Parts: sequence; C-alpha cells; structure tokens
Amino acid sequence: MARRSRIEVARGGSVRDQVYALIRQAIVSLDLVPGQALSENELAGEYGVSRTPVREALIRLADDGLVEVVPQLRTFVSRINPRDVREAQFIRETLELASLPDFAKHATDSDALALRGLLDAQRAAAADGDQHRWFALDEDLHLSLLEIAGHHGVWPVVQSAKAHLDRVRMLSLPEPTLRAELTGQHADIVEHLFAGRPERARAVMAEHLRLVLDHLVAFEQRHPDYFVPDDGHQPGH
Repeated sequence: MARRSRIEVARGGSVRDQVYALIRQAIVSLDLVPGQALSENELAGEYGVSRTPVREALIRLADDGLVEVVPQLRTFVSRINPRDVREAQFIRETLELASLPDFAKHATDSDALALRGLLDAQRAAAADGDQHRWFALDEDLHLSLLEIAGHHGVWPVVQSAKAHLDRVRMLSLPEPTLRAELTGQHADIVEHLFAGRPERARAVMAEHLRLVLDHLVAFEQRHPDYFVPDDGHQPGH
C-alpha cells in the first residue's frame, strides 16, 4: 500500500519512470531479494498501474543487470555478482577521491553547518536502529561532498554504477559496529576537510569506500543464495 500511494502522489511525472525507480529501489534496498521471482501482475497491482509500465521497467532493469529474464519461465531479481561489486566500488572510489581537492575551493560555513547536521541526523538514525534512514543520510552526505566540490554531474554517474554495490552495503547495515565505524569515518572526513587536511580526508575516504569489500566474502558466505557463485552461473531458476 505504501508503494502504491507513493506513485499516486507523484502522478505528475512519467508513470513508467516512477515504476522503474520504485522497483529499482526495492531491489537495491533488498525489499526484493536476489533470486526472487517477479510477477508483472503482482507489481502492477501493488503500484496501482497497468502491466505496460511494469514490463517496460523490468526491461530497463534487465539492461541494468538488476533483473534476469529467463525465456519461457519467469523474471527474477538478479543475484549479486562480486565482480560487479568490485567494479562499482572502483568507479565510485575513483570519482569521489578525485573530487576532494576541489572541496576547499568552494566550501562555506553554511556547508559546514549542513554537513554536521547530516552527521547528527545519521547518528540519531543509528541510535534508533533506523537502517533505511541511515542509508539515505549516507547517500545525502556523499552527494553533498561532491556538490560542494563543484562536481554536480558526478553523483548520477556514481548512482548508475553502484546498484550492485548498494545491495551489499544494505547487507552491512544490521551490523551496529560496522555502521558505527562508517559513521565515524564520515565525521572524520568532514572534519579533515574543514580543517584543511585534504590528504587525511582522502585517506579516510579511501578506507571508508573500501570497507564494504573487506566484508564481501563474509557476506557471500552468510547469504550464498544472494550471490553469483564463482563460475558466474546464477542457479536456482
């Protein structure tokens, strides 16, 4: 019901694009889990739309690698390929680290206030155990760092590349110690940047963005049904 009401509120935009965005978000957030079968009829009913925008959305998601269409069978949420996760992390790290030297050229006192407000909100979300809120604030903080540095067009590129990476990040959120480490790194990055220590901020950012890879094998072992096995074949269909 929540998803259906969201699309009804936003009727002014393209229904096709909204359905695509909502299904994509459900996959990235693991509301639709890797390997799960998808039904056009069920999704259309849930979102309160016809099957046509759902079918078009699933085709786009297949192009993104988030959905697998098995001819004469069904459509499934794609399992996570560790190779794609590592590639996405490389793209993200390369772009975000490259932006940091430009941060000091543009940052203002208002930016400092806004970023510290995001950090406070993220700490509160962590204390409340609100994982989805914590994740959204994580996204807001990284987006803000890029925009303050003057690289407004980079975030859509990062977002497009990191859907598989984000699914692994979602697996990490139930772990409070890891979440606390990530939040602490956010605070360190912000403080180093505003204290004029860009190289230290860069070092923390690199460690921060690589942290998910340090836990990737453990997540594969803990959730084997969510991942593509080493031979690259997606079983279970």
